[in-house]
Amino acid sequence: MASIDLDKVLDKAWADKSLPEIMTAPVAALKGVSDRDGELLQEAFGVRTVADLAELKYVRWAQALAALDGAR
Repeated sequence: MASIDLDKVLDKAWADKSLPEIMTAPVAALKGVSDRDGELLQEAFGVRTVADLAELKYVRWAQALAALDGAR
């Protein structure tokens, strides 16, 4: 089972939210992603939410390549 320290990956305002709320949150809920970054992701890829980002084929491709590389 996967686990993650939510305090390390989410802005403070989102750290106490449920997983369904986090998945439907704007990508700016992720620590280090600004509102402007979110706007650019939406313009470039149609990504609006954390779930959209997780499902983005380019993210999946990059993860698969990193797994094949084994160094990550």
